[in-house]
Amino acid sequence: MKRKNLAITLAALAAFVAGGAQAQNEQFIPANGYWVGPYAPGGSGFFGGIIDYFQMLNTRDGGIGGVKLTWEKCETEYNNARGVECYERSKKHPPTGASVIHPLSTGITYSLIEKATADKIPVISMGYGRTDAADGRVFPYIFPLITTYWSQNTAVIKFIGRKEGGMDKLKGKKIVNLYHDSAYGKETLPVLDVQAKKYGFEVTHIAVPHPGNEQQAQWLEIRRIKPDWVILRGWGVMNPTALKAAARAGYPRDKMVGEWWSGAEEDVIPAGDAAKGYIAAAFNLPGTSFPAMQDVVKYVYNKGKGDLDDKTRIGSIYHTRGVVAGIITAEAIRDAQAKYGKKPLTGEQVRWGIEHLNIDDKRLKELGAVGLMQALKVSCMDHEGGGAVKFLQWDGKKWNVITDWISSDQSIVRPMIEQSAAQYAKEKGITPRDCSKES
Repeated sequence: MKRKNLAITLAALAAFVAGGAQAQNEQFIPANGYWVGPYAPGGSGFFGGIIDYFQMLNTRDGGIGGVKLTWEKCETEYNNARGVECYERSKKHPPTGASVIHPLSTGITYSLIEKATADKIPVISMGYGRTDAADGRVFPYIFPLITTYWSQNTAVIKFIGRKEGGMDKLKGKKIVNLYHDSAYGKETLPVLDVQAKKYGFEVTHIAVPHPGNEQQAQWLEIRRIKPDWVILRGWGVMNPTALKAAARAGYPRDKMVGEWWSGAEEDVIPAGDAAKGYIAAAFNLPGTSFPAMQDVVKYVYNKGKGDLDDKTRIGSIYHTRGVVAGIITAEAIRDAQAKYGKKPLTGEQVRWGIEHLNIDDKRLKELGAVGLMQALKVSCMDHEGGGAVKFLQWDGKKWNVITDWISSDQSIVRPMIEQSAAQYAKEKGITPRDCSKES
Protein backbone atom coordinates (compact mmCIF):
# COMPACT_ATOMS: atom_id res chain seq x y z
CA MET A 1 0.00 0.00 0.00
CA LYS A 2 2.86 2.36 0.88
CA ARG A 3 4.51 1.73 -2.49
CA LYS A 4 1.20 2.45 -4.25
CA ASN A 5 0.78 5.72 -2.35
CA LEU A 6 4.37 6.64 -3.13
CA ALA A 7 3.75 5.96 -6.82
CA ILE A 8 0.64 8.13 -6.75
CA THR A 9 2.57 10.91 -4.98
CA LEU A 10 5.44 10.74 -7.48
CA ALA A 11 2.98 10.80 -10.39
CA ALA A 12 1.23 13.82 -8.93
CA LEU A 13 4.58 15.54 -8.40
CA ALA A 14 5.63 14.80 -11.97
CA ALA A 15 2.34 16.21 -13.26
CA PHE A 16 2.80 19.32 -11.11
CA VAL A 17 6.35 19.83 -12.38
CA ALA A 18 5.21 19.29 -15.99
CA GLY A 19 2.38 21.75 -15.51
CA GLY A 20 4.79 24.26 -14.02
CA ALA A 21 7.15 23.84 -16.94
CA GLN A 22 4.28 24.34 -19.36
CA ALA A 23 3.18 27.46 -17.50
CA GLN A 24 6.68 28.86 -17.94
CA ASN A 25 6.08 28.92 -21.70
CA GLU A 26 2.75 30.70 -21.62
CA GLN A 27 1.80 34.30 -22.37
CA PHE A 28 -0.88 35.35 -19.91
CA ILE A 29 -3.48 37.94 -20.96
CA PRO A 30 -6.24 38.65 -18.43
CA ALA A 31 -9.84 38.55 -19.63
CA ASN A 32 -11.14 41.09 -17.14
CA GLY A 33 -14.60 41.74 -18.56
CA TYR A 34 -18.32 41.46 -17.98
CA TRP A 35 -20.69 38.68 -18.88
CA VAL A 36 -23.58 39.70 -16.61
CA GLY A 37 -25.70 42.83 -16.13
CA PRO A 38 -27.10 45.45 -18.50
CA TYR A 39 -23.86 45.71 -20.51
CA ALA A 40 -23.30 41.96 -20.90
CA PRO A 41 -23.97 41.89 -24.68
CA GLY A 42 -21.01 44.17 -25.32
CA GLY A 43 -18.72 42.47 -22.85
CA SER A 44 -19.54 38.90 -23.83
CA GLY A 45 -19.30 39.68 -27.54
CA PHE A 46 -15.98 41.53 -27.30
CA PHE A 47 -14.25 39.10 -24.96
CA GLY A 48 -15.73 36.21 -26.92
CA GLY A 49 -13.96 37.60 -29.99
CA ILE A 50 -10.58 38.18 -28.38
CA ILE A 51 -10.60 34.75 -26.69
CA ASP A 52 -11.68 33.08 -29.95
CA TYR A 53 -8.78 34.72 -31.80
CA PHE A 54 -6.27 33.59 -29.16
CA GLN A 55 -7.76 30.10 -29.25
CA MET A 56 -7.45 30.09 -33.04
CA LEU A 57 -3.75 31.03 -32.83
CA ASN A 58 -3.14 28.30 -30.26
CA THR A 59 -4.87 25.67 -32.38
CA ARG A 60 -3.60 26.74 -35.81
CA ASP A 61 -0.11 28.00 -34.94
CA GLY A 62 0.67 26.65 -31.49
CA GLY A 63 0.45 30.19 -30.11
CA ILE A 64 2.90 32.94 -31.05
CA GLY A 65 6.52 31.95 -31.62
CA GLY A 66 5.89 28.67 -29.87
CA VAL A 67 4.46 30.40 -26.79
CA LYS A 68 0.91 29.42 -25.91
CA LEU A 69 -1.58 32.20 -25.15
CA THR A 70 -3.51 31.80 -21.90
CA TRP A 71 -6.22 33.84 -20.21
CA GLU A 72 -8.43 33.83 -17.16
CA LYS A 73 -11.86 35.43 -16.89
CA CYS A 74 -12.61 37.86 -14.09
CA GLU A 75 -16.07 39.45 -13.86
CA THR A 76 -15.93 43.26 -13.54
CA GLU A 77 -19.67 43.92 -14.04
CA TYR A 78 -18.61 47.14 -15.85
CA ASN A 79 -17.92 48.48 -12.36
CA ASN A 80 -14.83 50.57 -11.63
CA ALA A 81 -14.09 49.03 -8.23
CA ARG A 82 -14.52 45.49 -9.56
CA GLY A 83 -12.34 46.35 -12.52
CA VAL A 84 -9.54 47.41 -10.15
CA GLU A 85 -10.03 44.22 -8.10
CA CYS A 86 -9.68 42.06 -11.22
CA TYR A 87 -6.59 43.99 -12.22
CA GLU A 88 -4.96 43.48 -8.83
CA ARG A 89 -5.87 39.78 -8.89
CA SER A 90 -4.38 39.21 -12.35
CA LYS A 91 -1.33 41.45 -12.43
CA LYS A 92 1.09 38.95 -10.84
CA HIS A 93 -0.18 35.85 -12.64
CA PRO A 94 2.70 33.54 -13.62
CA PRO A 95 4.98 33.33 -15.41
CA THR A 96 5.50 37.05 -16.11
CA GLY A 97 2.43 38.74 -14.68
CA ALA A 98 -0.34 40.29 -16.77
CA SER A 99 1.12 41.27 -20.13
CA VAL A 100 -1.66 43.63 -21.26
CA ILE A 101 -5.07 44.74 -19.96
CA HIS A 102 -8.25 45.28 -22.00
CA PRO A 103 -10.66 47.00 -19.54
CA LEU A 104 -13.49 47.56 -22.07
CA SER A 105 -14.63 50.45 -19.89
CA THR A 106 -13.68 54.11 -19.92
CA GLY A 107 -14.27 54.36 -16.18
CA ILE A 108 -12.07 51.35 -15.39
CA THR A 109 -9.41 52.67 -17.77
CA TYR A 110 -9.30 55.95 -15.85
CA SER A 111 -9.02 53.99 -12.60
CA LEU A 112 -6.05 51.97 -13.90
CA ILE A 113 -3.91 54.68 -15.49
CA GLU A 114 -1.65 55.37 -12.51
CA LYS A 115 -1.65 51.77 -11.23
CA ALA A 116 -0.79 50.19 -14.58
CA THR A 117 1.88 52.79 -15.29
CA ALA A 118 3.53 52.13 -11.91
CA ASP A 119 3.28 48.36 -12.49
CA LYS A 120 4.55 48.67 -16.08
CA ILE A 121 1.53 46.86 -17.54
CA PRO A 122 0.11 48.31 -20.79
CA VAL A 123 -3.59 49.10 -21.06
CA ILE A 124 -5.24 48.90 -24.48
CA SER A 125 -8.42 50.98 -24.55
CA MET A 126 -9.29 50.29 -28.19
CA GLY A 127 -11.83 52.86 -29.32
CA TYR A 128 -12.58 54.12 -25.81
CA GLY A 129 -10.96 55.49 -22.67
CA ARG A 130 -9.14 58.70 -22.02
CA THR A 131 -8.56 60.44 -25.35
CA ASP A 132 -5.53 62.49 -24.32
CA ALA A 133 -3.73 59.20 -23.59
CA ALA A 134 -3.03 59.29 -27.33
CA ASP A 135 -0.08 61.47 -26.32
CA GLY A 136 2.38 58.71 -25.49
CA ARG A 137 4.90 61.16 -24.07
CA VAL A 138 2.68 61.58 -21.00
CA PHE A 139 0.88 58.22 -21.02
CA PRO A 140 3.54 55.62 -21.94
CA TYR A 141 1.45 52.61 -20.85
CA ILE A 142 -2.02 53.65 -22.09
CA PHE A 143 -3.06 52.99 -25.69
CA PRO A 144 -6.44 54.26 -27.02
CA LEU A 145 -5.71 52.42 -30.26
CA ILE A 146 -7.31 52.70 -33.71
CA THR A 147 -9.48 55.73 -32.99
CA THR A 148 -10.39 57.83 -29.97
CA TYR A 149 -13.71 59.35 -29.01
CA TRP A 150 -12.56 62.81 -30.05
CA SER A 151 -11.37 61.59 -33.44
CA GLN A 152 -14.61 59.72 -33.89
CA ASN A 153 -16.66 62.77 -33.05
CA THR A 154 -14.91 64.91 -35.66
CA ALA A 155 -15.68 62.17 -38.20
CA VAL A 156 -19.33 62.16 -37.09
CA ILE A 157 -19.60 65.90 -37.67
CA LYS A 158 -17.87 65.47 -41.05
CA PHE A 159 -20.47 62.84 -41.94
CA ILE A 160 -23.34 65.11 -40.89
CA GLY A 161 -21.73 67.92 -42.88
CA ARG A 162 -21.69 65.69 -45.97
CA LYS A 163 -25.36 64.91 -45.50
CA GLU A 164 -26.18 68.60 -45.19
CA GLY A 165 -24.29 69.44 -48.39
CA GLY A 166 -21.06 70.80 -46.92
CA MET A 167 -19.51 71.83 -43.62
CA ASP A 168 -20.64 75.42 -44.17
CA LYS A 169 -24.23 74.18 -44.14
CA LEU A 170 -23.87 73.19 -40.47
CA LYS A 171 -24.23 76.83 -39.43
CA GLY A 172 -27.48 77.32 -37.55
CA LYS A 173 -28.24 73.59 -37.30
CA LYS A 174 -29.34 72.04 -34.01
CA ILE A 175 -27.62 68.88 -32.77
CA VAL A 176 -28.53 66.99 -29.61
CA ASN A 177 -25.85 64.89 -27.92
CA LEU A 178 -27.77 62.19 -26.02
CA TYR A 179 -25.15 60.58 -23.82
CA HIS A 180 -24.72 57.89 -21.18
CA ASP A 181 -24.09 59.70 -17.91
CA SER A 182 -20.69 58.13 -17.25
CA ALA A 183 -17.03 58.82 -17.96
CA TYR A 184 -17.58 57.24 -21.38
CA GLY A 185 -20.59 59.39 -22.20
CA LYS A 186 -18.98 62.61 -21.04
CA GLU A 187 -15.74 62.10 -22.97
CA THR A 188 -16.83 64.01 -26.10
CA LEU A 189 -18.41 67.03 -24.40
CA PRO A 190 -15.31 69.23 -24.86
CA VAL A 191 -14.68 68.39 -28.53
CA LEU A 192 -18.34 68.82 -29.48
CA ASP A 193 -18.34 72.29 -27.92
CA VAL A 194 -15.22 73.21 -29.90
CA GLN A 195 -16.79 71.94 -33.13
CA ALA A 196 -20.05 73.78 -32.45
CA LYS A 197 -18.13 77.01 -32.11
CA LYS A 198 -16.06 76.36 -35.25
CA TYR A 199 -18.95 75.39 -37.52
CA GLY A 200 -21.70 77.50 -36.00
CA PHE A 201 -24.15 74.78 -34.99
CA GLU A 202 -26.01 74.66 -31.69
CA VAL A 203 -25.32 71.61 -29.52
CA THR A 204 -27.42 70.52 -26.55
CA HIS A 205 -26.01 67.86 -24.21
CA ILE A 206 -28.64 65.62 -22.63
CA ALA A 207 -27.55 63.00 -20.10
CA VAL A 208 -29.24 59.63 -19.55
CA PRO A 209 -28.61 58.03 -16.12
CA HIS A 210 -27.30 54.45 -15.86
CA PRO A 211 -28.42 51.98 -17.13
CA GLY A 212 -30.53 54.02 -19.57
CA ASN A 213 -33.88 52.21 -19.67
CA GLU A 214 -35.78 55.35 -18.67
CA GLN A 215 -35.62 58.22 -21.18
CA GLN A 216 -39.07 59.80 -21.19
CA ALA A 217 -37.92 63.19 -19.89
CA GLN A 218 -34.98 63.28 -22.29
CA TRP A 219 -37.13 62.66 -25.35
CA LEU A 220 -39.67 65.26 -24.24
CA GLU A 221 -36.77 67.71 -24.26
CA ILE A 222 -35.65 66.51 -27.71
CA ARG A 223 -39.17 67.00 -29.06
CA ARG A 224 -39.12 70.53 -27.68
CA ILE A 225 -35.71 71.33 -29.25
CA LYS A 226 -36.58 69.78 -32.65
CA PRO A 227 -32.94 69.06 -33.56
CA ASP A 228 -31.72 68.45 -37.08
CA TRP A 229 -29.58 65.55 -35.82
CA VAL A 230 -29.24 63.43 -32.70
CA ILE A 231 -25.90 61.88 -31.75
CA LEU A 232 -26.45 58.79 -29.63
CA ARG A 233 -23.68 57.97 -27.16
CA GLY A 234 -25.38 55.06 -25.50
CA TRP A 235 -24.32 51.74 -24.03
CA GLY A 236 -26.21 48.54 -23.41
CA VAL A 237 -29.95 48.79 -22.85
CA MET A 238 -29.83 52.57 -23.39
CA ASN A 239 -29.50 52.11 -27.16
CA PRO A 240 -32.65 50.12 -28.08
CA THR A 241 -34.53 52.20 -25.51
CA ALA A 242 -33.47 55.38 -27.35
CA LEU A 243 -34.47 53.99 -30.74
CA LYS A 244 -37.91 52.97 -29.48
CA ALA A 245 -38.35 56.36 -27.82
CA ALA A 246 -37.36 58.11 -31.07
CA ALA A 247 -40.00 56.10 -32.95
CA ARG A 248 -42.68 57.05 -30.41
CA ALA A 249 -41.63 60.69 -30.64
CA GLY A 250 -41.73 60.58 -34.44
CA TYR A 251 -38.05 61.41 -34.73
CA PRO A 252 -36.49 60.00 -37.95
CA ARG A 253 -33.93 57.28 -37.27
CA ASP A 254 -31.89 58.29 -40.35
CA LYS A 255 -31.19 61.54 -38.52
CA MET A 256 -29.71 59.64 -35.58
CA VAL A 257 -25.98 58.83 -35.63
CA GLY A 258 -24.71 56.48 -32.95
CA GLU A 259 -21.11 56.03 -31.98
CA TRP A 260 -19.57 52.56 -32.11
CA TRP A 261 -20.79 51.43 -28.69
CA SER A 262 -24.27 52.21 -29.98
CA GLY A 263 -23.88 50.43 -33.29
CA ALA A 264 -24.02 46.67 -32.76
CA GLU A 265 -26.67 44.06 -33.57
CA GLU A 266 -27.53 43.89 -29.86
CA ASP A 267 -28.41 47.60 -29.99
CA VAL A 268 -30.80 47.43 -32.95
CA ILE A 269 -32.38 43.98 -33.02
CA PRO A 270 -34.22 44.48 -29.68
CA ALA A 271 -35.67 47.74 -31.07
CA GLY A 272 -37.32 45.93 -34.00
CA ASP A 273 -38.74 48.19 -36.71
CA ALA A 274 -37.85 51.24 -34.62
CA ALA A 275 -34.20 50.73 -35.60
CA LYS A 276 -34.66 50.78 -39.38
CA GLY A 277 -32.65 53.54 -41.02
CA TYR A 278 -30.51 54.17 -37.94
CA ILE A 279 -26.86 55.10 -38.65
CA ALA A 280 -23.81 54.28 -36.54
CA ALA A 281 -20.06 54.85 -36.65
CA ALA A 282 -17.70 51.88 -36.83
CA PHE A 283 -13.98 51.13 -36.71
CA ASN A 284 -14.49 47.45 -37.49
CA LEU A 285 -16.94 45.71 -39.81
CA PRO A 286 -19.14 42.68 -39.14
CA GLY A 287 -19.20 39.37 -41.00
CA THR A 288 -17.43 36.03 -41.40
CA SER A 289 -16.21 36.52 -44.97
CA PHE A 290 -12.81 37.82 -43.85
CA PRO A 291 -10.13 35.09 -43.92
CA ALA A 292 -9.27 35.81 -40.27
CA MET A 293 -12.90 35.18 -39.30
CA GLN A 294 -13.04 32.04 -41.45
CA ASP A 295 -10.05 30.71 -39.51
CA VAL A 296 -11.84 31.46 -36.24
CA VAL A 297 -14.79 29.40 -37.44
CA LYS A 298 -12.57 26.61 -38.82
CA TYR A 299 -10.14 26.20 -35.95
CA VAL A 300 -12.36 27.19 -33.04
CA TYR A 301 -16.10 26.78 -33.57
CA ASN A 302 -15.85 23.77 -35.87
CA LYS A 303 -13.84 22.11 -33.10
CA GLY A 304 -16.33 23.00 -30.38
CA LYS A 305 -14.02 25.49 -28.64
CA GLY A 306 -15.84 28.77 -29.27
CA ASP A 307 -16.40 31.20 -26.40
CA LEU A 308 -19.82 32.40 -27.61
CA ASP A 309 -22.76 30.29 -26.45
CA ASP A 310 -25.05 31.81 -29.09
CA LYS A 311 -23.53 30.86 -32.44
CA THR A 312 -25.69 33.43 -34.26
CA ARG A 313 -23.41 36.10 -32.76
CA ILE A 314 -20.34 34.83 -34.65
CA GLY A 315 -19.23 37.67 -36.91
CA SER A 316 -21.41 40.27 -35.20
CA ILE A 317 -19.99 43.75 -34.58
CA TYR A 318 -18.98 43.10 -30.96
CA HIS A 319 -17.49 39.72 -31.86
CA THR A 320 -15.38 41.00 -34.76
CA ARG A 321 -14.33 43.96 -32.59
CA GLY A 322 -12.94 41.46 -30.11
CA VAL A 323 -11.17 39.66 -32.96
CA VAL A 324 -9.61 42.99 -33.99
CA ALA A 325 -8.45 43.46 -30.38
CA GLY A 326 -6.98 39.96 -30.57
CA ILE A 327 -5.16 40.81 -33.79
CA ILE A 328 -3.50 43.96 -32.46
CA THR A 329 -2.60 42.25 -29.17
CA ALA A 330 -1.08 39.27 -30.97
CA GLU A 331 0.80 41.50 -33.39
CA ALA A 332 2.24 43.51 -30.49
CA ILE A 333 3.44 40.29 -28.85
CA ARG A 334 4.88 39.11 -32.17
CA ASP A 335 6.77 42.38 -32.64
CA ALA A 336 8.03 42.29 -29.05
CA GLN A 337 9.24 38.71 -29.53
CA ALA A 338 11.31 39.91 -32.50
CA LYS A 339 13.15 42.22 -30.10
CA TYR A 340 13.19 40.24 -26.85
CA GLY A 341 13.02 36.62 -28.01
CA LYS A 342 10.37 33.95 -28.49
CA LYS A 343 9.46 33.53 -24.84
CA PRO A 344 6.81 34.75 -22.41
CA LEU A 345 7.11 38.53 -22.25
CA THR A 346 6.60 41.01 -19.43
CA GLY A 347 4.14 43.86 -19.62
CA GLU A 348 7.01 46.27 -20.17
CA GLN A 349 8.20 44.26 -23.18
CA VAL A 350 4.70 43.96 -24.64
CA ARG A 351 4.33 47.74 -24.17
CA TRP A 352 7.29 48.17 -26.52
CA GLY A 353 5.56 45.93 -29.06
CA ILE A 354 2.34 47.94 -28.90
CA GLU A 355 4.19 51.24 -29.32
CA HIS A 356 5.94 49.88 -32.43
CA LEU A 357 2.88 48.39 -34.12
CA ASN A 358 2.80 48.93 -37.87
CA ILE A 359 -0.07 46.95 -39.36
CA ASP A 360 0.01 48.20 -42.94
CA ASP A 361 -2.08 47.04 -45.88
CA LYS A 362 0.40 44.26 -46.69
CA ARG A 363 0.25 42.93 -43.14
CA LEU A 364 -3.56 43.22 -43.08
CA LYS A 365 -3.67 40.96 -46.13
CA GLU A 366 -1.34 38.44 -44.48
CA LEU A 367 -3.57 38.46 -41.40
CA GLY A 368 -6.74 38.03 -43.46
CA ALA A 369 -8.10 41.27 -42.06
CA VAL A 370 -8.37 43.56 -45.10
CA GLY A 371 -11.59 45.51 -44.65
CA LEU A 372 -12.14 44.13 -41.17
CA MET A 373 -10.09 46.97 -39.70
CA GLN A 374 -8.04 49.95 -40.83
CA ALA A 375 -4.26 50.10 -41.07
CA LEU A 376 -2.56 51.01 -37.81
CA LYS A 377 0.78 52.69 -37.09
CA VAL A 378 1.63 53.53 -33.49
CA SER A 379 4.52 55.61 -32.16
CA CYS A 380 5.79 57.23 -28.98
CA MET A 381 3.99 60.45 -29.94
CA ASP A 382 0.82 58.79 -31.22
CA HIS A 383 -0.85 56.05 -29.19
CA GLU A 384 -3.96 56.16 -31.37
CA GLY A 385 -2.42 55.18 -34.66
CA GLY A 386 -5.41 55.32 -36.98
CA GLY A 387 -8.32 57.69 -36.42
CA ALA A 388 -10.61 56.90 -39.35
CA VAL A 389 -14.28 55.89 -39.14
CA LYS A 390 -16.82 54.23 -41.43
CA PHE A 391 -20.57 54.61 -41.15
CA LEU A 392 -23.12 51.82 -41.25
CA GLN A 393 -26.90 51.88 -41.63
CA TRP A 394 -29.31 49.27 -40.30
CA ASP A 395 -31.91 48.05 -42.79
CA GLY A 396 -33.85 45.95 -40.30
CA LYS A 397 -31.82 42.79 -40.90
CA LYS A 398 -28.18 43.77 -41.34
CA TRP A 399 -25.68 46.60 -41.29
CA ASN A 400 -24.81 48.17 -44.64
CA VAL A 401 -21.64 50.19 -45.16
CA ILE A 402 -22.63 53.64 -46.46
CA THR A 403 -19.26 55.48 -46.49
CA ASP A 404 -15.59 54.93 -47.09
CA TRP A 405 -13.12 55.56 -44.25
CA ILE A 406 -13.68 59.13 -43.09
CA SER A 407 -10.55 60.57 -41.53
CA SER A 408 -10.65 62.45 -38.27
CA ASP A 409 -9.91 66.16 -38.05
CA GLN A 410 -6.56 66.21 -36.29
CA SER A 411 -6.35 70.00 -36.65
CA ILE A 412 -8.98 70.02 -33.89
CA VAL A 413 -8.12 66.82 -32.03
CA ARG A 414 -4.33 66.86 -31.68
CA PRO A 415 -3.99 70.33 -30.11
CA MET A 416 -6.72 69.38 -27.61
CA ILE A 417 -4.92 66.11 -26.84
CA GLU A 418 -1.59 67.82 -26.26
CA GLN A 419 -3.10 70.59 -24.14
CA SER A 420 -5.04 68.13 -21.98
CA ALA A 421 -2.08 65.75 -21.64
CA ALA A 422 0.22 68.64 -20.67
CA GLN A 423 -2.25 69.70 -17.99
CA TYR A 424 -2.39 66.13 -16.66
CA ALA A 425 1.42 65.96 -16.60
CA LYS A 426 1.55 69.21 -14.66
CA GLU A 427 -1.03 68.03 -12.12
CA LYS A 428 0.72 64.69 -11.60
CA GLY A 429 4.29 65.97 -11.68
CA ILE A 430 5.12 63.94 -14.80
CA THR A 431 8.07 64.81 -17.02
CA PRO A 432 6.96 63.89 -20.57
CA ARG A 433 9.22 61.50 -22.47
CA ASP A 434 11.48 62.76 -25.20
CA CYS A 435 10.29 60.69 -28.16
CA SER A 436 13.44 61.45 -30.12
CA LYS A 437 15.31 59.24 -27.65
CA GLU A 438 12.88 56.32 -27.89
CA SER A 439 13.69 53.33 -30.10
